[in-house]
Amino acid sequence: MLQIRPEDIEKKSFEILTSKMDEERLKFYSADELLVVKRAIHTTADFDYQYNVIFQNNAIESLKHCIQSDSMIFTDTNMALSGINKRILTGKFCITPHCLISETDTIEYAKKNNTTRAVASIDLAYQMRDKKQSSNNEKKVPIVFAVGNAPTALIRINELLYKYKPDFIIAAPVGFVNVIEAKELIKQSNIPAIICDGNKGGSNVCAAIINAVLLQMA
Repeated sequence: MLQIRPEDIEKKSFEILTSKMDEERLKFYSADELLVVKRAIHTTADFDYQYNVIFQNNAIESLKHCIQSDSMIFTDTNMALSGINKRILTGKFCITPHCLISETDTIEYAKKNNTTRAVASIDLAYQMRDKKQSSNNEKKVPIVFAVGNAPTALIRINELLYKYKPDFIIAAPVGFVNVIEAKELIKQSNIPAIICDGNKGGSNVCAAIINAVLLQMA
C-alpha cells in the first residue's frame, strides 16, 4: 500500500478529481467558483457537481461580504452546522452559525402554526435577526441561509420576500418532492445564491460550499 502523509491526502485528492473533470467545465467557472465546485465534488465523490452548481448574482463576493459584515448564518440541519469550519468562521470572523430546527421554540412554533419545523425555523431566524438589529441601533445585520435538506425552507424564504430579503442563500436541498421547484424559486428571485440545480445537494454539500469560501478568506 502506498504511504501518503496525512497532510498530503487532501492535496492528492484534489489533484485526482481535477484530472477527472471535464476540461470545458474547468474553463467555465472563475477561479474562486471552481474551488467551490471542486470542494463539492471532493465531499461527495460525485462529478455531476461540475455541471449543476449555479453561481447567481456575484455569489462568491456576496457571501464573502456577508461573512466580513458580521452576518447571521442559519443552516436547516445540525449536520450542516457541525460541518462548517468554526476555526475560520468563529475564530477569525467571530460568527457563530445557528441551526434552529430542533430548538424547543421551533417545535412549539411549528405546532402552533400547523407548519413544518423548517418553515418555523426561517420565521424564527428572521425574528432573531430583527432583534439583533434592534439592539444594534438598527444597523443592518446580513442574514445567510444554508439549506441542504428542506425545500419547504426555500419556499418559505420566497413567500416572505415581500417583507424580508436574505442577503445570501445556499440552495441545496436533496430529494425528489418539491426540490427542483423550490430551487427554481430561488433562481427566479435573483438573490445572491449558490444553487445545486436538480435533485442533488445535502447538508454535507452546504457545509462544503461555506468551507470552500471560508478557506479562500483564511
